Amino acid sequence: MEWRDEGIVIGVRRHGESSAIVEAMTRAHGRHLGLARGGRSARLRGALQPGNSLGLVWRARLDEHLGAYAVEPLTLRAGRLIESALALAGLGWLAALTRLLPERDPHESVFEALTVIADHLDDAGVAPALVARFEARLLAECGYALDLERCAATGAREDLIYVSPKTGRAVSAAAGAPWRDKLLPLPAFLRLGVEAPAPTPAEVGDAFRLTGFFLARDLFAPRGQALPDARRAFLAAAGEAVGA
Repeated sequence: MEWRDEGIVIGVRRHGESSAIVEAMTRAHGRHLGLARGGRSARLRGALQPGNSLGLVWRARLDEHLGAYAVEPLTLRAGRLIESALALAGLGWLAALTRLLPERDPHESVFEALTVIADHLDDAGVAPALVARFEARLLAECGYALDLERCAATGAREDLIYVSPKTGRAVSAAAGAPWRDKLLPLPAFLRLGVEAPAPTPAEVGDAFRLTGFFLARDLFAPRGQALPDARRAFLAAAGEAVGA
């Protein structure tokens, strides 16, 4: 069996004396692992780093086998990202999020989002907001999409500033006023397709509190886990950019 695809590296681990097992989020084949023979060599070591984009050829005798990767470097970002504490923490958290998806289950939109984020992960003015939106995307890809298009109480599409922690649905300012202390704030930039100014650090912080609530409840708690340290490390690295 053989396929060709593009992937972004999210993890690498040593295998034997000279090879490496590469974990990549691919465009058409989802999160997929493969053995890169000679992956620890001087020729390949630099390419097989988290955050880099690779052209991949995967071959195996049977579909369920680990298989082997032949790799071609496409966009090598790791050398730049490794100099940024924010980017390094971000790579760790994005990898942890992506591993919530079943292996080999295609999620092209996740691949596209990861590629955009990787290009900006060392930019403290942009990266935190992109990662917050990625958290919301992962919730949707795992079957827990937030409904941010209309008010759960009235059906209105305007002035949506809250989210119900019970349902994950948006609530307008008027409808939510009596229960505002029990609702989660909804930053406008999280609503896809809605034009909004660049978010303030306070709005980015609100976004992480919103997505963090649902990640913890719907994705990690059922696994018997708390939100990972990787997320706390990223938010700490982001610092003032998330109102911390």
